[in-house]
Amino acid sequence: MIIDLPSTTTSQLNKKLVEIRDQGGQVALGRVLTLVIVADDDAKLEEAIEAANHASREHPSRVIVVAKGVRTAAPRIDGQIRVGGDAGASEVIVLRLYGPLAAQGQSAVVPLLLPDAPIVTWWPGTGPKAPAEDPLGQIAQRRITDSAAEKSPIRALTTRAKTYVEGDTDLAWTRLTHWRAQLVSALDLPPYEKITAATVTGEADSPSTELLAGWLAEYLKVPVKRIKSSSAQGIISVELERRSGAVELTRPDGRVGTLTQPGQPTRRIALQRRSNPECLVEELRRLDPDEVFEAALHGLPKIASPTTAAKAASPASAAAKPRAAAAKAPAKKAGKAKAEKSGS
Repeated sequence: MIIDLPSTTTSQLNKKLVEIRDQGGQVALGRVLTLVIVADDDAKLEEAIEAANHASREHPSRVIVVAKGVRTAAPRIDGQIRVGGDAGASEVIVLRLYGPLAAQGQSAVVPLLLPDAPIVTWWPGTGPKAPAEDPLGQIAQRRITDSAAEKSPIRALTTRAKTYVEGDTDLAWTRLTHWRAQLVSALDLPPYEKITAATVTGEADSPSTELLAGWLAEYLKVPVKRIKSSSAQGIISVELERRSGAVELTRPDGRVGTLTQPGQPTRRIALQRRSNPECLVEELRRLDPDEVFEAALHGLPKIASPTTAAKAASPASAAAKPRAAAAKAPAKKAGKAKAEKSGS
């Protein structure tokens, strides 16, 4: 059921919610949190509501969607309430703010928050550079962004790494869960040898690939090379070098991965790219700070660029430079002597 309330107020929205509960015979609420979604794009808005409805089956919540309308219009709030089949196991409140109210999202949201329930704020599209400093981020215990949805994903990820505050997270990190689990499981098998270097290959603007490389650099304490590719989307492969042979996990098609390592049979693994609803469900399972994500952000500056890594990985070419210079020296001297002779 969808109920539209044009030119409304937050008190009228709360009153309408009480009426709906009375009419439906609902006595008790089983909401575990308030999920605030900030979306300016209408296409992103509907996708985000669908993801929240999916997540509500595991995390029943009140979903408050803040959408900014025309800033030059007269100040007003157009409200919409979705319950029943249109809201999953939640109740969805959509607020479209016009005029000066477009910059007052926090004031419109606070009267609709559930009492004594944690608050999570999610930006499914373009998010703030510093989520914890945003007005709607300040009221939340957990702040979820998605660097992959930005115009410049890598730049957005780098900026948020500098402004990180406990409680921040990113769906680009959540998409790595299966990759990290498979790599850790592979290293739990013999031979138990130290990793000496790592290479991560992925799409040029894939923030998940950057975070995976940062995670390996921070925890393995080894050189990590980041190779950019245009042959597939997202992460393509990870190679962990060790004395007896490399551990390789590749996923060229975005669906099925192949794990190979010395002394073990080749394994095919389901590594399909994760959807936003699936990632949102995982993120809402924990509301405490994610120390591993923070460590992965700290590892980003430790990643070797493709150019630097190529130079470091070719000692033969580096050794060839002194030889070439030595070979040129006699020729240069002979040329100089010839010039002096002809000039005299």
